[in-house]
Amino acid sequence: MAGEPQADCLFCKIVQGEVPATVVRETRTTVAFRDINPQAPTHVLVIPRVHYSDALSLASAEPAVAADVLREAGEVAAQEKVDATGYRIVFNTGPGAGQTVFHAHAHVLGGRDLQRLV
Repeated sequence: MAGEPQADCLFCKIVQGEVPATVVRETRTTVAFRDINPQAPTHVLVIPRVHYSDALSLASAEPAVAADVLREAGEVAAQEKVDATGYRIVFNTGPGAGQTVFHAHAHVLGGRDLQRLV
């Protein structure tokens, strides 16, 4: 059922503490941790504690939690000190867009010039 932890979901396992991650922030509704394959000097994932396969599913079912994910992405950028120089918040949706873990998540990218990165 949507919203419930999924036994085969890597990010659900991180939320539940079953899989280690380098956590940089936690709230009642979100967990933020460093990407294991960073694409920029700052590359942090912000995930909701509830399971939805993508950002649209999350926003449709739980808009307040989707807003929490965005708010926390901004907090991560400030904590990582990339807020003044610029950063990106990216949601990949579907395999054709590069989504490999089907649990809604935002990528916070910064720490270098991202102008050429589409």
